[in-house]
Amino acid sequence: MSLLLSFAFPLMTGSGPMDNALRATEAPDSLRAAFTVEMTSAKASRTYAFDPREPTGRQWRLILADGEDGDLDQAGAAWGAEIAPDGRLFPDDLRASFGETVYVDDLGPAWRLKFHHAPSANDTALDVWATQRLQAQAWMEPVTGRFLRIDYALPRPVRGPKGGRLTKFKQSYLLETESVWGLTYVSQFELNFEAKAAFQTIRQNYKAVVTEATFFFASSELEQHFVSASVSDVSDR
Repeated sequence: MSLLLSFAFPLMTGSGPMDNALRATEAPDSLRAAFTVEMTSAKASRTYAFDPREPTGRQWRLILADGEDGDLDQAGAAWGAEIAPDGRLFPDDLRASFGETVYVDDLGPAWRLKFHHAPSANDTALDVWATQRLQAQAWMEPVTGRFLRIDYALPRPVRGPKGGRLTKFKQSYLLETESVWGLTYVSQFELNFEAKAAFQTIRQNYKAVVTEATFFFASSELEQHFVSASVSDVSDR
């Protein structure tokens, strides 16, 4: 029988290891990504490729489809219709979401961070309502000082702000670190959502896995500016 010991402590987000981990998620606006993503549900899979360097109309392309699932098609179309679909790869509002303090369980190989989601500038009114009712936690690798995973879960069904019920909500993000600039990006996310209203049930249940990603700056000048700012920031600390 093995016994797993953990140590719990509060951690400020504005300094030390939390600040360093959050800095790695805060990619500059000039950083872009070309990527391939496979979206799968219980009934179908869709593989899309995105490259912002391609002409308008060819930046988001369906390259492989298997099975039939209208909800999955709708999710893929909504992603591709965003102004910058690669923005989903950059978890740049984590600092605001964590607030000033998180509570850490030191489990040895990983830290489990429990927090109450604080609204960010990217949150809609519905996002704010939902996150006030969700349980949130993150996982961080203490040696590398990088986030590994972010989880949101609804512990029990709740009534919606305009009627109906939110019966199920679970969203998870897996994070990796790209090798050139050491920035953290979303490599996989999973959504399981169900809401019920009169005579209608809305469901979304799918996983998106980024199978290939290339990161680059919008111009060489912007890349040099980022490198210079990073060197200056390190020397100031």
